[in-house]
Amino acid sequence: MNKNFRILAGAVAAAAAISATPPAHAGKTLDAIKARGQIICGVNTGLAGFSAADSQGAWSGLDVDVCRAIAAAVLGDATKVKWVPLTAQQRFTALQSGEVDILSRNTTWTLTRDASLGLSFTAVTYYDGQGFMVPTKLNIKSAKQLKGATVCVQSGTTTEKNLTDFSRANKLDLKPVVFEKLEAATGAYFSGRCAAYTTDASGLASTRTKEAKDPKEHVILPDLISKEPLGPVVRRGDDEWFAIAKWVIYGLLEAEEYGVKQANVDELKKSSQDPVVQRILGTSEDTGKLLGLDKDWMVRAIKAVGNYGEIFERNVGPKTALNLPRGANALWNEGGLMYAPPVR
Repeated sequence: MNKNFRILAGAVAAAAAISATPPAHAGKTLDAIKARGQIICGVNTGLAGFSAADSQGAWSGLDVDVCRAIAAAVLGDATKVKWVPLTAQQRFTALQSGEVDILSRNTTWTLTRDASLGLSFTAVTYYDGQGFMVPTKLNIKSAKQLKGATVCVQSGTTTEKNLTDFSRANKLDLKPVVFEKLEAATGAYFSGRCAAYTTDASGLASTRTKEAKDPKEHVILPDLISKEPLGPVVRRGDDEWFAIAKWVIYGLLEAEEYGVKQANVDELKKSSQDPVVQRILGTSEDTGKLLGLDKDWMVRAIKAVGNYGEIFERNVGPKTALNLPRGANALWNEGGLMYAPPVR
């Protein structure tokens, strides 16, 4: 056998081995979820547009819809989710201890959290930045005018650390007034205990809409003092569950990019000749088996909550009370940062 033939034969054998890759093992987290028939999802105690319960105990929001999509993909039913409201200080311990399967709670991806907590961030579901809200009557136009001011902030967050950094870098001598619970921090601000309230800009919009007696009496300053890429988190060490959570989110982004919506997913499954759409919907390739799921995993997720764009518009977009623009959260081909690896 000559050298060139041996190289060719080796390449063919390698390709055959790859194509014959067996379905993924389900993994211990997925096994536990299937055994109990429910995903346990850690969410915010109440942040309108992201995760909040109404008077009947029904949860809604962008973070909530992510867990619903995963439940639909994994269990075939988006309602099979147990919601566990967590404060900022409780959230990582609850995930580490196994109290929840996934944390979908406006949580910022940072090096320290990624490398030292035994957790893995799945994907960014909302690109944000930290800002400030102040009473309109103060006539403040920039955060740099807050020199010496008291600022209400929640403890156990990147927000608290960013505030300290911003104050020191700009010699503002800001005076943090720190609270463990979100409700306590916002309540103190609206009662006049602090001159300003700081958190992610999306959180400011949510708080102003939900809690201000008159939203017009409070202004969100234009300054953004940090990068806050927010996304769901899972425990490290279960690669199968990590892959499922990650790829459901990427699938929702790919669905938006290729025009697959809640209203047309069934029709496209029957008629689409687009190779990408066929892969997303499992009509040409069974990508589900690589995740320990079936071929209709993304069909169910999209039918349950729509694509990423539909989730955004329904919960936080310009037609909602939060009135948030897509901005950085637009798709990559529309000037934003949302870019999913291909489902193939």
